[in-house]
Amino acid sequence: MDNGPALVDSHCHLDFPDFDGERDALIARARAAGVTRMVTICTRLRNEPAVRAIAEAHEGVFYAAGTHPMSVADEPMATVDQLVAIAQHPKMVGIGETGLDYHYTAESAGAQQESLRLHVEAARQTRLPLIIHARDADDDMARILTEEHRAGAYTCVMHCFSSTAALAEAALDLGFYLSMSGIAAFPRSAELREIFRAAPLDRILVETDSPYLAPPPQRGRRNEPAYVAHTATVAADLFSLTPAEFAAHSSANFDRLFWKAA
Repeated sequence: MDNGPALVDSHCHLDFPDFDGERDALIARARAAGVTRMVTICTRLRNEPAVRAIAEAHEGVFYAAGTHPMSVADEPMATVDQLVAIAQHPKMVGIGETGLDYHYTAESAGAQQESLRLHVEAARQTRLPLIIHARDADDDMARILTEEHRAGAYTCVMHCFSSTAALAEAALDLGFYLSMSGIAAFPRSAELREIFRAAPLDRILVETDSPYLAPPPQRGRRNEPAYVAHTATVAADLFSLTPAEFAAHSSANFDRLFWKAA
């Protein structure tokens, strides 16, 4: 393992069945790749106990909890009190993921917007960062995030950002962060890389969103936290930094936003 600055996988799904039977091994592989911390994300609140247990069992693993927008129609609506109560756990470090997905689940747009606003209020009350999923909903996403920020400040990361420059600008104007996933390393993602290149370095995080979206040279395989190092190498090149320099910057950004995991 390199003795340089450590990386953080700011968004993964360690509870997914893709990792059954090998969580200890994949966490060990992540550490060997220089990834010393990771945030595993609960997407349905009924699964929160299992996600929490993974974080409790492993040093350097933290968790966030919320209702994924694609699950809103199938799950009980989360309440602010419920989210605030879960957030009292010392390893629970973020609210979400929440957001809007009109690509697959446009029919539940109204419920998604209601759920998003509830998650925003929980983020305000807990001072924990909001974790946003956005797909094919840029106008509503920018509008709601801006309206809610005017009503009371909160912090936020646009997870696995792959939307338009306009949404990136709206998020950055609110003081939010953009997170690079393996998508940003795909050969066809030159336009997305330019969006990241134009963003302030102190607002950039990296993630895997594993088990999805493995970056080259692992593309086509199941993703895992160790592979965030490949995306970080692409990010370093974008900002004309060495990998160690980028690791130091992105880890400092993570610590600023995810203050409970610092």
